Amino acid sequence: MNTALQNLVQRYSLVSETDYRNALKEIIQEIALLGLWRAKFFEHAAFYGGTALRILYGLDRFSEDLDFSLLKKDPSFSFKRYEKALSTELQSFGLNVSINQKVKTKESAILSAFLKTNTSEHVLQIGLNKPFHHLDSLVVKLEIDTDPPPDFETDSQYVLKPLQFGVRVYSEPCLFAGKLHAVLCRSWKKRVKGRDWYDMLWFIGRGIPVHLKHLEARLRQSGHYQEQECLNADKLLKRLLERIDQTDLIEAKKDLSPFLRNSSVLDIWSPEFFKAAVQQLLFTETL
Repeated sequence: MNTALQNLVQRYSLVSETDYRNALKEIIQEIALLGLWRAKFFEHAAFYGGTALRILYGLDRFSEDLDFSLLKKDPSFSFKRYEKALSTELQSFGLNVSINQKVKTKESAILSAFLKTNTSEHVLQIGLNKPFHHLDSLVVKLEIDTDPPPDFETDSQYVLKPLQFGVRVYSEPCLFAGKLHAVLCRSWKKRVKGRDWYDMLWFIGRGIPVHLKHLEARLRQSGHYQEQECLNADKLLKRLLERIDQTDLIEAKKDLSPFLRNSSVLDIWSPEFFKAAVQQLLFTETL
């Protein structure tokens, strides 16, 4: 039995296979962040996305991937320079994890790597003897934008588990801008990302303003905004209302449910609900 790993797992209320998968994935994410910090990764990059919201700001849903953005463009960046630090940190907690960087098959500024582990082995390490049948392996994806959109701001946040360390992260208004970009632009080839919509509501509910200039930079970089005029509140609201009408909220709920402890919070979801919610958007800029 691995005591350090067991202590980390004790924070969670675990019943189902999904509970254990989410908990172990989050623990791997936290330890990976610690390893990256030791390797001075955050001198060159910032954390963002749903997992940043979960680990640093208490978002009440689990998240899958570790998303980062370089502070300045570097097409030569490689996760390989951090493989040893990641492996060493994870092994110190008894986690045997393979690390593989994805070979890009098309031109893209997004670089991916994968942490893969034998989950059933680690379930035994924490003293669990339940015969779960779908915990053979677990994968955590790391993604980094090697060509960051401009006009972003970063903050320093601190993590207290598994040890105390610091993380450079996008500011909350810039995190919100990134999430709205995902809501507006993410492709739905497989299934609507209900997690994007849930996170948007989380930002609105907390009264966090949108960094409109950074959102515009993201939209221009991805080719989703080409007007000469600057993006403003009215233009953004129009796009959000159109996107709400295009969205299959039933599929969005299916995507999100495995990441929530209580999916009954989704009962209120409807086009009318979201249209009312986005009317409450705040902005960092004076419009």
